[in-house]
Amino acid sequence: MVGSGTLVTFSTLVAIGVPPLTANVSNTVGLVAGSVAGSYGYRRELEGQRRRMLRLLPASAFGGLCGATLLLVLPAEAFDAIVPALVGIGVVLVAIQPWLARRWSVPHGSESVGGVFALVSVFAVGIYGGYFGAAQGVLLIAILGALLDADLQRVNALKNVLASIVNAVAAVVFVFVAPVDWGVAIALLVSSTIGGYFGGHYGRRLNPVILRVFIMVVGIIALVVLLT
Repeated sequence: MVGSGTLVTFSTLVAIGVPPLTANVSNTVGLVAGSVAGSYGYRRELEGQRRRMLRLLPASAFGGLCGATLLLVLPAEAFDAIVPALVGIGVVLVAIQPWLARRWSVPHGSESVGGVFALVSVFAVGIYGGYFGAAQGVLLIAILGALLDADLQRVNALKNVLASIVNAVAAVVFVFVAPVDWGVAIALLVSSTIGGYFGGHYGRRLNPVILRVFIMVVGIIALVVLLT
């Protein structure tokens, strides 16, 4: 529904004693199916967004590849230091998204695909998602909602697809070269598939205002967790 489930599962794995790096890569591998299930649950809201997806998917895929590579070659502190700032910016963008959409929107009814800034932003979030992933959905919703002429439910559907691509690309890298805990990954795969489908199914029924507030609350909770 929001895209911050990764933060909950990652924090839980660390709390029960799974080493952080192992928790991170196992989390990414295990949640791929849940991301795909969430995309399927929102399939009706994806109608008419084919051009957007084709334009933005390569940026997400390449960003996820870069992020996964950075996780394996750089110390965690290098990227973790900016994670709270990214989440905080995402919450602010979600809050002011209606104003930004009115100011920047293209003619209503057109299938806007976003400009260079949208591609660069989606690529940057892909790096973030490939490296850590928590609250990736909040950032994507904020960016896509501000830059595309689409209501929040359609933005949420597109977010699910882009996050799925990032997770899938990163997961392929981790399966071959990272310390995946397969017990954890399989447990997450099963549970997140069920959760992703029902989240997508019921998420579309929420009022856009309620969904926006829900996203902001989850984003703030994520920020508090990351800062403590």
